[in-house]
Amino acid sequence: MCQIAFEIPNEVLYDTRMNRQEANSFARKAVALCYYVQNGVSLGYCAQIAGMTKDRFIRYLSENNVSIFRYDDEEEFAEELNNA
Repeated sequence: MCQIAFEIPNEVLYDTRMNRQEANSFARKAVALCYYVQNGVSLGYCAQIAGMTKDRFIRYLSENNVSIFRYDDEEEFAEELNNA
């Protein structure tokens, strides 16, 4: 497992009214979201990064308007929808 650390100015924590634990949780979820959207990392790994269950991470994606369904074109999506 890789551990990464970075600094957040105290003023940011003050402005956002976050404590260290909340900022840590926020950063983990943001990193997991970006890994999922930009790099195609699996739901399972991203949920682990975010410190969530896979079901909770799927809900988190939905809250951020990110679909877990990925299709290259509308025809492929329509075909899959018809087969459901």
